[in-house]
Amino acid sequence: MHDPMALALGALGWVLGDGPRAERLLALTGLDADALRGGLGDPAVLGAVLEFLAQYEPDLVAAAEHLGVEPGTLMAARESL
Repeated sequence: MHDPMALALGALGWVLGDGPRAERLLALTGLDADALRGGLGDPAVLGAVLEFLAQYEPDLVAAAEHLGVEPGTLMAARESL
């Protein structure tokens, strides 16, 4: 069993590791850098990160591979947040 918060934080780190992807996250979620920093422990903010990945399957699959989990595991984490 994987901790949903830990998975979401790992996914966020992966997203932020790529400038254009990070910019897309901010644009599509309406979050800004301060909101992300302030929301690191907020299930709603972390859920938004996983929802962002769910909207573009190539990123979802790549993030899951990076984290060593199945894409469905990330989606289950999203549901539990």
